[in-house]
Amino acid sequence: MPVGRGANDVTETHQTHGAATLDATGVVEPSPVPSLSDESTLPELRDIPQATVTRLATYLRVLGVFADRGMTTVSSEELAAASGVGSAKLRKDLSFLGPNGVRGVGYDVTRLRARIECTLGLDRGHNVVLVGVGNLGQALARYPGFGRRGFSMVGLFDSDPARVGMPVGDLEVRHVDELEQACLELEATLGVISTPDEAVQEVADRLVGAGLRCILSFSPTLLDVPDHVETRHVDLAVEMQVLSFNSARNTETGPTRNRESSTAAPSVHIGHSALSSTSSRNGSVIAP
Repeated sequence: MPVGRGANDVTETHQTHGAATLDATGVVEPSPVPSLSDESTLPELRDIPQATVTRLATYLRVLGVFADRGMTTVSSEELAAASGVGSAKLRKDLSFLGPNGVRGVGYDVTRLRARIECTLGLDRGHNVVLVGVGNLGQALARYPGFGRRGFSMVGLFDSDPARVGMPVGDLEVRHVDELEQACLELEATLGVISTPDEAVQEVADRLVGAGLRCILSFSPTLLDVPDHVETRHVDLAVEMQVLSFNSARNTETGPTRNRESSTAAPSVHIGHSALSSTSSRNGSVIAP
């Protein structure tokens, strides 16, 4: 479906939400964007399935691209196609946030982004510390997308004397021995580990000792952490193995699209993040 269309081309099945009305000319008067400080506008806290949380992060990324293109409304079919899911699944996912769509108009892009950000806890923002400033760590530290999505990189740490004191972007690498105290000073809320496998558990222990409850690790090593600590693991080798399997299967069955791994319809291409993550036993998603 082409992205260039008028508001009247959008069909939506949700009930009207907010103050959106039609004036005498039939022009849609958009609803005011909800203030994240106004608790009356926020969705009621509900248990949301883990798979839905993951897809909400994808919807948020896609909505950001639509907003950059100047789109103010989007239909469920457009948003679903660009996110690589069916429109029925998308509507079910968004139902956890409460009523959002306007019948005959679609979703207000700004309003829906605000609701998803609130649900994912991004309205509060996160201060991120990264341990392990090798090639991967430096690439992560310089990635501009984190800041746009509510994650501020505030501290870089390494044990290699050759890297300590080295500037990376706007930050200077500090020795890992300063990690616990620095986490308190920087009010860090999320830790990223990109160290060699043998150091991962020690770093995780330091982060937990500093009070962090969210850890993202770029190592296949499973972390032994308390139950209140949420962890995510990114294993690049596993992701490439999945790609290898899909490639081999497509070679045998023909060039059919893999709906689970696809993120876009041909008419609205929005690519995957380069890094996919798998859940640990704690399994929460905090997507950059």
